Amino acid sequence: MRGSGSGTVPGLFSVARLTTLVTSILVSLSSGSNYVVSAYLPQLGARLHLTHTQLNVFAVAGNVGVYMTGPFVGKVVDANGPRPLLIAAFIFLLSGYSGIRGVFDAGLGDEAKLSELHLVLLVTCSFITGVGGHAGMASAMNTTAKTFPDHFRAIVVGLVMAGFGLSAFFFSSISHILFPGNTSDFLLVLSLGTALPMILGFFFVRPIPLPSNGITPVEDGSLNDYQPLSVSDADEFPHHIRRSSSSVPLLFHPDGNEEEETRKPALQHSAQRHAGTPHVTVSDSLELSPSASFHSRGLPHTTSLPEGELPTEKIVEGRGVDLYRWTLWKSVDFWVMCLSHSLLAGTGLMYINNVGSIAQALFAHDNPAYNEAESSAWQAAQVSVLSLANCFGRIIIGFAADAAKSRIRVPRSFCLPLVVVVFILAILSLMVIDDVHNLWMASGLVGFAYGCWFGLLPTIAIEWFGLAHFSENWGGVSIFPVLGGNVLSIAFGRNLDAHETPSSSSNLPADAQQSTSAHQCLVGRECYIQSLYWNLLACMIALCLSVWAGKRDWSHSRSQLRGPMDIVGWETVGEDIGSEELDP
Repeated sequence: MRGSGSGTVPGLFSVARLTTLVTSILVSLSSGSNYVVSAYLPQLGARLHLTHTQLNVFAVAGNVGVYMTGPFVGKVVDANGPRPLLIAAFIFLLSGYSGIRGVFDAGLGDEAKLSELHLVLLVTCSFITGVGGHAGMASAMNTTAKTFPDHFRAIVVGLVMAGFGLSAFFFSSISHILFPGNTSDFLLVLSLGTALPMILGFFFVRPIPLPSNGITPVEDGSLNDYQPLSVSDADEFPHHIRRSSSSVPLLFHPDGNEEEETRKPALQHSAQRHAGTPHVTVSDSLELSPSASFHSRGLPHTTSLPEGELPTEKIVEGRGVDLYRWTLWKSVDFWVMCLSHSLLAGTGLMYINNVGSIAQALFAHDNPAYNEAESSAWQAAQVSVLSLANCFGRIIIGFAADAAKSRIRVPRSFCLPLVVVVFILAILSLMVIDDVHNLWMASGLVGFAYGCWFGLLPTIAIEWFGLAHFSENWGGVSIFPVLGGNVLSIAFGRNLDAHETPSSSSNLPADAQQSTSAHQCLVGRECYIQSLYWNLLACMIALCLSVWAGKRDWSHSRSQLRGPMDIVGWETVGEDIGSEELDP
């Protein structure tokens, strides 16, 4: 942010911005603990005699806490910044996991099953942990998105969301190393390990605003070193640069000459095109541009900005719109994104919530050497693979999406169908795997696809709907995974319950029969394969929607290139230099 005296702006890789990024990743790492639920869910069910349906209700309650509170949490962080939410995250995470641990430690006592009151308390605590996790994640992601410019945004947002995906591996590894086989201590680690980093975030997670005159921060010098760009200088820009793909008019001739009159219809056309869209900001001139000399290519000569980049006074992200509230809900793109998100995130949540039970079913099937400790190790292994692949996917997709836009020059949404294909491959592999030793392949594919999807979608939401109300908009989109996740997870749990195997009729040794839940399914993939067909159908529908979304995005970008308005676009001005002239 600006210094008090000189008006300087921190550089892109300044200590202030990097501190915000690193602390945001740490907060995000502490916010994704809902992904570790499969590491302790079977043990929770065995101790409290819960059915698979009840366990899925418990897991879904955490998902509901993450996603259903999205619009409210997003509105709070957009309006008040990250600090209020970080305080709330500390309280909710600490109390939620402490409550789950208390119910687990109390056990059933003399009762044959868990009372309804304790079950409601357990589900409520799960919901609270979800709310706390989302509050921390929204603070970190919103702050990072507003601290870095567009051409780095997918990468840095991907890094922050990678921390969210790595959370399960981080906490399960700590528990496995320090408290092996001790579920109570594991829950203690979750309660403290997720809450304490929020205190650190309270002091260091703060948005570092980009210069009001543009997207790229000034690396050297002062904002006072810049002067308004004169009309004569502006005329030196090549024609193909002034007709770039940006939909935001950034360069107009302010004088009242005849050339300005010819532009008025185009300006009116742009205003009509964005009618009903709140807060679309248009710059009347290029400000803060060194007015000295131009390179032979027509760009301003400056030592303070990277070569090929043009400072502007104001800019609107992506398509040049700011959709929110009713204008957002009336957008076709919003509903395409939400339905796809519901189907794919729901598929991922189903697997995340039940991979522990899947591993246990495969390990116990016709296994006379079954023991509970080894079964728990297989569960933890799947959680670790899921988490690492999730993290890897969120990082990779950021680089891939930015490369698609800046180098291949196609919309980032072209990556969506590729991610859906990975989801489909994951479900198909899960259908054929019948040995727990091979389950890592399905876990890796699901984790990678899930991470790619969640790493890519927020950046596309900024492009489609704007940055000003990003957290509120993303909160609206985040409601929909609850719908898909709820339906698919509950269906999966009911299918497991329908195939539950009495321990006495299994091939398990006597000591394993005593430690295994009465509601455990022990017949391998037959426990769950029927429910996977619904997941496969959901992914096929999402594939069609993602292809359509990419086609719509491509048509929109092409129509901008053919638009009549003379403009200078921030993102493409550097790319258009030296390229062929656009057709008039």
